[in-house]
Amino acid sequence: MTDQEEVPQRRIKLTAASTIAPEPVIWAWEPELQAGRIPAGALTLAAGREGTGKSSFGIWLAARLSRGELPGTFCGHPKNVFYAAVEDSWSRTLVPRLIAAGADLERVFRVDAEDIFRGETMISLPMDVSLIEQAIAEYDVAALIVDPLMSTLGSSTDAHRTQDVRQALEPLVRMAERTKALTLGIAHFNKGNSTDASQLISGSGAFKDLARAVLAFARDRETDEQVMTQTKNSLGRLDLPSLSYCIEGFDVETSKGTANVGRLVFTGVSERSVEDTLAAPVDRDEVGERDEARAWLVDYLTDAGGEAPAGEVIKAAEKDGFSKRTLQRARAKAGVTSQKSGFGKEWVWVLTVTDSGEGATKMPKVPSPTVLAPMAPMPSPMAPPSLSVVGEQVVCVECGDPLDPMHAASGESVHPTCDPDIQEAS
Repeated sequence: MTDQEEVPQRRIKLTAASTIAPEPVIWAWEPELQAGRIPAGALTLAAGREGTGKSSFGIWLAARLSRGELPGTFCGHPKNVFYAAVEDSWSRTLVPRLIAAGADLERVFRVDAEDIFRGETMISLPMDVSLIEQAIAEYDVAALIVDPLMSTLGSSTDAHRTQDVRQALEPLVRMAERTKALTLGIAHFNKGNSTDASQLISGSGAFKDLARAVLAFARDRETDEQVMTQTKNSLGRLDLPSLSYCIEGFDVETSKGTANVGRLVFTGVSERSVEDTLAAPVDRDEVGERDEARAWLVDYLTDAGGEAPAGEVIKAAEKDGFSKRTLQRARAKAGVTSQKSGFGKEWVWVLTVTDSGEGATKMPKVPSPTVLAPMAPMPSPMAPPSLSVVGEQVVCVECGDPLDPMHAASGESVHPTCDPDIQEAS
């Protein structure tokens, strides 16, 4: 060997499959029976366009983990969470949002790096992976949330080159597998017109290729309908129902005044998917009628003091020329929730926000409901006799469509708008 020859630094490593013990998938978020959405020990992406609530989802996830309220392997066991945020202010945005989401602030940690020359700086991948792994082990951390993931790639990494992205993220993927930590990266959609949500993720295709699960978020700007769809689930089922959600306003009192922030609330199973939302043409006539119905509903409930029995509202709307279906579609945009007025009593529609034309403001009379977990474990096969079960889904006994698992878990057997009392009143 000459002085110019280099000593090899790499070698081939062989491991017999017989020496590797098989293991089941560990689901960090498994809101329905045998229907895991986010695996522990793998990279998951939450992707969508600006303003669709994907960052709010990261906050919601951190809050639920910190309280032990996320259905899945960590349920009942409050866990520490690492949160690396590049774009938002912690004092003015993230901490108020965490408070609004009900997080245990003692268990959610801001993650930065310290450089001997530059001081505090954002984490950089893959350079800081080993340091993050050490901290995860030291603090018994269940999740690492990075918002946005692309901004943490090293300065020498071209986010649009597959090889660069793989070199930056593969160490993170292996770290997640070793630590069993849920690893969520927030990603943006590009400006393309595709209806394939996974193809819209900005940067190289390596982002979606390395992720084991992808959750896509979309909002119809004409109707304000918001939906989350599982567009990739390499370790589990892909036929999971889409979930509808809303971002509701919430006031957080601080020592320097009131901070108004948004918090994500899941509202049940959605008939539409993200692909439907991206592909749907705009029906101007339908949108116009829905806007009129929204304005009518806000006025009606405002005059009623913020709430009224659902049957009475529907009956009054039909007298004024609005069908029940149009009113139901306008309800979400109007900021109206459906609640029971008391145990065993009738359903009421509650106005939680009013639209002044310059942004939403909260109704002072009626507080917004706090929903900590979107989907309770499905009650089948031990469902109460009053519930109708088809396969693993609980369905409405009136219309046969899937029932919101949150309602099913509390023993309710019909959709609010299918309630016989409402039908009789209408």
